[in-house]
Amino acid sequence: MRTQTTGPDPAAVQKAPHEAPRPDLLDRDDGKFASGKIAFFQYVAVGVLVFLISGFWELQVQHYEVNTERAERNRIKSIPILAPRGKILDRDGRVIVDNHSSFSVILTRENLKPEHLKPIAEGLNLDYEELLHRVKRFQNRPKYEPMMLKQELTPGELAFVESHRDPDTFPELEIIHSQRRLYPRDGFAAHAIGYVGEVSESELNTAEFAKYGQGDIIGKTGLERQYNDQLMGIDGQRQVVVDNMGREREVMGKKEALPGKTLQLTLDLDLQAVAELSMESKRGAVIALDPRSGEVLAMVSRPAYDLNTFAGRVSNAEYRELVNNPDKPFMNRAIQAQLAPGSTFKPIMMLAALESGIDPKDTVSCAGGAYYYGRRFGCHLKSGHGVVNMHRAIIQSCDTYFYSIGNRLGIDKIAEYAQMAGAGKRTGIDLPAEAEGVMPSTKWKLRTQREKWYAGETISVAIGQGAVQMSPLQLAYAIGGIVNGGSWHRPHLVREARGERPRSFTFDPESIRLVKYGMFGVVNEGGTGVRARLPGIPVGGKTGTAQLVSKELIKAQKITHIKDNAWFVGFAPQDNPEIVVVALFEAGEHGNLAAPIVRDVIKAHFDKKARAARDEQMRARMALLTPPGGAR
Repeated sequence: MRTQTTGPDPAAVQKAPHEAPRPDLLDRDDGKFASGKIAFFQYVAVGVLVFLISGFWELQVQHYEVNTERAERNRIKSIPILAPRGKILDRDGRVIVDNHSSFSVILTRENLKPEHLKPIAEGLNLDYEELLHRVKRFQNRPKYEPMMLKQELTPGELAFVESHRDPDTFPELEIIHSQRRLYPRDGFAAHAIGYVGEVSESELNTAEFAKYGQGDIIGKTGLERQYNDQLMGIDGQRQVVVDNMGREREVMGKKEALPGKTLQLTLDLDLQAVAELSMESKRGAVIALDPRSGEVLAMVSRPAYDLNTFAGRVSNAEYRELVNNPDKPFMNRAIQAQLAPGSTFKPIMMLAALESGIDPKDTVSCAGGAYYYGRRFGCHLKSGHGVVNMHRAIIQSCDTYFYSIGNRLGIDKIAEYAQMAGAGKRTGIDLPAEAEGVMPSTKWKLRTQREKWYAGETISVAIGQGAVQMSPLQLAYAIGGIVNGGSWHRPHLVREARGERPRSFTFDPESIRLVKYGMFGVVNEGGTGVRARLPGIPVGGKTGTAQLVSKELIKAQKITHIKDNAWFVGFAPQDNPEIVVVALFEAGEHGNLAAPIVRDVIKAHFDKKARAARDEQMRARMALLTPPGGAR
């Protein structure tokens, strides 16, 4: 009997692969997969948490101070407030140099992206290579220090910055208000005033500018440089809260800028204007001094240049054009031209002769020249002046007479009195780069050329030629001290600069009187300076015609294009001089052509003085006509 079973047949199970698996086996596999997924996500979560914690540690603990400062800068922005430079006034308080409000753009370098520099340069009309060089110069400066990018923005440039300084384009651009220098136009008093500009790398390496930093605006030439520390103010700062778009939301603090000190000059705008007009289209210089104080009343050097070109940032091309100009417009001829003074040196020769005991009544016969040491020295008047004494010799500017005086005195005696007058020495005027000049002597030649002095060389020196070199300022200073009785006051352009004692020497009053009387005759007794004569004003003066090369060289090389320089020095009034004026007219050929320049400046001085006297009289009369207590 067969027994029937109800359980599955093992063989049947193996032969039925598509039969559903057992539920207990399925639950065991799903559990393993789920636990693996959970473990994976747990590891990932732990890794992320560790990464966040390490980042938090770095931000909040390890670099806390640095990141706090960065975060603060993202929220609070410091904007500089530029201090205006001090104004420059003339002696009467009239403004010569002022400032005017404008917009400038600065580069905040902590936000700078190098790829932005080229489009920024194009938008602001800057030279890209120059901009790269400037940014490179600032690399060693702290990132938070802004860099001045451009001053005096045009409306188009201002619109460019305003439309592009958002975080998505050029966040490194920032507009600030600034005070730009406003100079007189057409080069008026350019060399005396000077101009400002960004401090250069070479200047930063000097003791004079060591305290300044990259991007600072300093005085470059003239009074702007000489008195830079006084004229420069102290910049302020404004701290503002900005949003994530860089827009200003709140002012946190403000430190006002301190303006620079105002300078009052000794220059007289009226005399300066007359001197400027007199030198129009000419090359040379004019200097006017008050010999009683050393105050500079006018200073002109031509050709000049427009200072307003340098009030902003001048391009390299513009600067090179001025530097390479053969007329040298950058040279202040009033204090830097070193030229032979010609016959304007003869009043110094007169003083040396009189103080050395030479009798002014002694005569010399002039036949158009004279022979010394085997060489003929000609007089400017080829037909000769006949027999002349000292007074007639200075009036007619007889070279032959002064050859004789020079030969009797010798070079060292001439140099002694010339150096008393200031020849061959800087005057000490309050301007940078004054030239020294040359007053030759035996010691000078031995020191500079390692040669002895030959007596024949003295003959040319006696008429202001040869090795003698003076600037217009030195000549005005020298003659001013002589007509002032032997007292030389240091020339100065700023009123406060006066204070030191003058250089003084004791001379025979008769010597001084004869020199002044001789110079009066040059103008008023039919002499070479008659064109400087002024009705009612006793003007004294001396003409000078100075060769640039010797007559022998001109003849040997057949030179035709070189013309002599024309000089004139004048003073007034004769007894108590209150103004001395020197005019240098380069290539003017004859000193009498420089005389009208001096005449016009002296006339302007006395015309102004007469107007002031009339105004004072009018005020006095009005005061007498006004009843006590005022009109009722």
